[in-house]
Amino acid sequence: MAKIYLRCVPFRKQDATLALESGVDGLVVPEDRVEQCAALSRCPVWPETDFPCVPLNAKRDEEEVLERLRRGERVVLARGWEVIPVENLLAQHDKVMVEAGTLEEARLASGILERGVDAVLVTGEGIGAIKDIVAQCKIAQGTERLSVARVLSVTGAGLGHRVCADTCSLLHKGQGMLVGNSSAFCFLVHAETERNEYVAARPFRVNAGAVHAYARLPGDKTRYLGELAAGQEVLIVDADGRSQVATLGRVKIEVRPMLLIEAEVQTQDGAVRGNIFLQNAETIRLTRPGGEPVSVVGLAPGDEVLCRLDQAGRHFGIRITEDIREV
Repeated sequence: MAKIYLRCVPFRKQDATLALESGVDGLVVPEDRVEQCAALSRCPVWPETDFPCVPLNAKRDEEEVLERLRRGERVVLARGWEVIPVENLLAQHDKVMVEAGTLEEARLASGILERGVDAVLVTGEGIGAIKDIVAQCKIAQGTERLSVARVLSVTGAGLGHRVCADTCSLLHKGQGMLVGNSSAFCFLVHAETERNEYVAARPFRVNAGAVHAYARLPGDKTRYLGELAAGQEVLIVDADGRSQVATLGRVKIEVRPMLLIEAEVQTQDGAVRGNIFLQNAETIRLTRPGGEPVSVVGLAPGDEVLCRLDQAGRHFGIRITEDIREV
């Protein structure tokens, strides 16, 4: 996920304020405006001299940038950069930054080599699109490949500690978190966007499952639900696989009656099975193909729900290649 900075040069206070309200990660301003901008928000502010721009006009320019990056210098690729030289630099160094003056340029930079540059420095020409740039390059997280699973069984599983992930965002119908007993088989657990006659909707909440379960996070990482904490970023996914980042405002762990739900996906290599423990309550839902939430209380064998398949193998949430079985 690329960091988004605004180069507010020449300086205009309304541009700086708009960028800060939009959620940029920092401002680059004239040296005599650093102190003024630092008082506007608890956000990094640098003088423009700290972000030198270098054009990439020839192979030797690319080689010079790489040498400067390896020496620990901060270098920004000036507008007009092309994808191949940026790919070459990204393959050899993580701290590549580029200028962008439009949403299209920023979006392109944030997706190069499927991981994107480290930071995008938006120029003054891009101030009108700054909200969209932040939303699509900082909050949006690409698309998850979802599969349709068929429920095999739903059985009572006694008491367990379940985790409510309360985000700082209002989620919508069809959205939730990818959670499972195995990182190789995660269910799309729906947010509490639906109300009933007994309980009001809590669209900021995902009642995500038992403490031991894996939750899929931004950056192709996972974490046990029981390790989540306020201030951490989690991955929110909708029924079409579109994903975005949300920040946790609170995590509630309480003992509740649990259900064990087992399901399978038919693949070209045969059936793949997975399971999840969820609280036994009407307000906890999985997600049907098309985005309709389905309560675990009414879930029955043969019902179809959305999930994400992956290869097993994580160490402290980081993908590894190893012979691992999770049952």
